[in-house]
Amino acid sequence: MGLSATQGRYVSLKAQAIDVEMTSQQIANERLRLTNQTNELFNLNSNLDPNSDDSLQLNLKLQSIVNIEKSLTLQQTRLDTYYKAITTEIESLKKIVDKRAENLFKED
Repeated sequence: MGLSATQGRYVSLKAQAIDVEMTSQQIANERLRLTNQTNELFNLNSNLDPNSDDSLQLNLKLQSIVNIEKSLTLQQTRLDTYYKAITTEIESLKKIVDKRAENLFKED
């Protein structure tokens, strides 16, 4: 891979890393929103008769939120793995560029 191609790949990887970071932040914000919603529902549920229809509806909603949180956690784990792969490749490209630059100066 030539120096231009290496630089192009580097720029592409940096853009992907930024995109992953932004998506991770959005997931974190959504998880925080769901946590707040869960707390509100628990507070409401604590004032209800456990066998009432309202309590059962709240429990169903809470279970739905738990399932969404699990899905978001899985997405976050996948993004973390992808981000690690991107940063590993970026570091590898940096080493290649540094090595090439070092070799250019040695030849002179």
